[in-house]
Amino acid sequence: MNMHDSSRPKEECGICGIFGNQDSAKLTYFGLYALQHRGQESAGITSSDGKNVYEHKNMGLVSEVFKEDDFDKLKGHLAIGHVRYSTTGASNLVNAQPFTANHRGETFAVAHNGNLVNIRALRDELENKGSIFQSTMDSEAVVHILARERCKHKSLKDAITSIANRIAGAYSILVMTKTELVAMRDPQGFRPLCLGKLANGGFVLASETCALDLIEAEYVRDIEPGEAVIISKNGIESFFPQGKQKTSFCIFEQVYFARPDSDIFGLNVYNYRKRTGEILARECKIEADFVMPFPDSGNYAAIGYSQASGIPLEFGVIRNHYVGRTFIQPSQSMRDFSVRVKLNPVRSFLEGKRVIIIEDSIIRGTTGKSRVASLRRAGAKEIHMLISCPPTAHPCFYGIDFPDRKQLIAAQKSIEEIRVYLGLDTLYYLSVDGLVEASGKKADDYCLACFTGKYPIKPDKDFTKNALSCGC
Repeated sequence: MNMHDSSRPKEECGICGIFGNQDSAKLTYFGLYALQHRGQESAGITSSDGKNVYEHKNMGLVSEVFKEDDFDKLKGHLAIGHVRYSTTGASNLVNAQPFTANHRGETFAVAHNGNLVNIRALRDELENKGSIFQSTMDSEAVVHILARERCKHKSLKDAITSIANRIAGAYSILVMTKTELVAMRDPQGFRPLCLGKLANGGFVLASETCALDLIEAEYVRDIEPGEAVIISKNGIESFFPQGKQKTSFCIFEQVYFARPDSDIFGLNVYNYRKRTGEILARECKIEADFVMPFPDSGNYAAIGYSQASGIPLEFGVIRNHYVGRTFIQPSQSMRDFSVRVKLNPVRSFLEGKRVIIIEDSIIRGTTGKSRVASLRRAGAKEIHMLISCPPTAHPCFYGIDFPDRKQLIAAQKSIEEIRVYLGLDTLYYLSVDGLVEASGKKADDYCLACFTGKYPIKPDKDFTKNALSCGC
């Protein structure tokens, strides 16, 4: 039985690259280790010593894919790595990244976080011109375009500019040649990407700053939306292939995906989530005996709600931190096994209490229903659930595996119907205004499509019909 919570939003992908350190592969490994929350299906690293390219990738967690002797083979001062959850594209080894290809004596490797919304038309065009795809990833299209542009004797900068002008959607991409490391971020800046400096003068690129912290790299700055950088022995070259455009930062990165110790989009994630809890306390006042999260999703918003409301914060359920990814299937009589093996209510503490649960989101609602039922069985007198984001009623086409509208409970039921379905006394969602207010930015800075249905970039019609057949 797969123990990954199928009712929760799925992580996207995480990328990390190192330039200018002879332990580049091992540093990339630790960077990926810090980014493991962004993808748990596969992991890979590609490295270069300037003459030859080496790679190792497989299905599984970073700690499962890499062993000590693997790094004896991953030589060189340059490396890129990837952890993957298949937002689109099948979950198998052929789709594990980085994706590496050889063409006319050149080697290219690509690691991508995001989704290209014009991939259908782009892939058809490339195949009609003779390209043969080896995977179902949209990321592979970047390699084909790069190879074609280099065949025209274009410089790497010009080739990257051509790629940026051909692809559309959400992308933070690392491209590696035998001697250069390239970073590209889409003009809307959907996904995070940052630049750091190693103690010896080398550079690191990573999805989140928590990866920099682990390898003791100094944060330099974010790669700007629409920016491309080429890192080589000559230093860093920065340019904007499409110019600067209006940003559409994915606010769900701050709500759910990013690690709380990361800084993304100019904000600390921990402080942002705590602030959403404070605003929840202002928007929804409830009398209760204590506030609690379901660890770990609502922890930081629960802290904010407790401090702002004056209602004590407690942990009414205890998380088993030693749960693996798979278990022997229990018998049918073991009701809600997958819920209880991870979180168990403290019965003597919950009995007769009025409880406020803080959660960060409700996607399908199936796990929430089981968890609420477990609190009822433990004797909770009242159960009020407050969500630190608005109802998620629309699918995402930019790299988060939100299911289609038929599987999103907020698209199928009213808030009152969801309350009844979950068995709650109260259900309240943070307003869109409150969600944005917590950031200190403007609503126009963010992509709020999963809440509002207003998409910053319209995906191809064919993409929306086949959104789960190619991708990151």
